[in-house]
Amino acid sequence: MQILVQIIVFVAFIGLVGWTICNKLGRTQLKAKSFEDWLLDSAGLFVQGMLIPLLQATIIYQFYRDWLPISPGYLHVSPILTFLISFIVVDYLYYWNHRLLHSTFFWNVHQVHHTVTHLDVLGTSRNTIWASFFIVYLWIHSVFLYVLADPIAYLLGVSLTSVLDLWRHSQLIVPANSWFYRFLSPWLILPQDHSWHHSSQFSNCNYGANLKLWDRLHGTYYQNSELPTQLGTKISLTFTQKFLFPFS
Repeated sequence: MQILVQIIVFVAFIGLVGWTICNKLGRTQLKAKSFEDWLLDSAGLFVQGMLIPLLQATIIYQFYRDWLPISPGYLHVSPILTFLISFIVVDYLYYWNHRLLHSTFFWNVHQVHHTVTHLDVLGTSRNTIWASFFIVYLWIHSVFLYVLADPIAYLLGVSLTSVLDLWRHSQLIVPANSWFYRFLSPWLILPQDHSWHHSSQFSNCNYGANLKLWDRLHGTYYQNSELPTQLGTKISLTFTQKFLFPFS
């Protein structure tokens, strides 16, 4: 089933890359990417798209098997509840995890992600190579895969969250005058919402991954009908530091 999740995410990724290539502005921005940015983005996609799922299914799963005082598959819940745990409960945990990454103590680890200067699906996972170990998904997904008797619905929630993450970092903007926007905008974090999170004008907002509820609940939601004019945070790290921090 985990292979199916990766297939769903891969198909979504290829579709968004294809759309970017077909879009004139997207092609222009891809051509403008520096060689260092291509390396950072490629490494990030490899880590989050391949290495992290492999670690979750092997080493971390085995760690829980050896150390948790419960048997695997002991938790029997309905598929609907399992999906809601994945899509809503874990999303709330990620909201606080993301805010923590923006704190003074963890910002040095997360800052590389904010060097993206335009919405770009390839830059979704741009990060210091170790940053993924500080993201709650790495650890919490393995817990639920371990304790759930039937994790299929949970994994479907994981795949939907991953697809939305790719879309949120793309330039596939939903027109504000469309019915689709009117349906999604009240509750789902859209690319235009997340662009303000990456803006150098107003960046301490919109930390949520799936739902706007958490930002609205905690006063960190920002909405603007216009897209920000400038994205990205300038940092003075070398490529090696961006790639290996803090081991550089």
